[in-house]
Amino acid sequence: MIRHVDISDAELRQLIKEKILVLGGNMRLKIYGRLDCKSGRRMKRKNRVFFCSAAEAMQAGFRACGHCMKAEYLKHLLR
Repeated sequence: MIRHVDISDAELRQLIKEKILVLGGNMRLKIYGRLDCKSGRRMKRKNRVFFCSAAEAMQAGFRACGHCMKAEYLKHLLR
């Protein structure tokens, strides 16, 4: 997990371009989703984190976004 406030914009763009970081999350709400999610783009920089995989996000205690990752979100609800 990488916090947005701990990385420069140039480094962040490079990691996304190289597909090292593939998901974003909200630290406060403990929700993760795709980088192009409309909900994710609205969050404050201080709350934004990035993940290499869904497994990493779930291990950190995050749940899938109900907007951009509906199938994963519904699986979480059915547990």
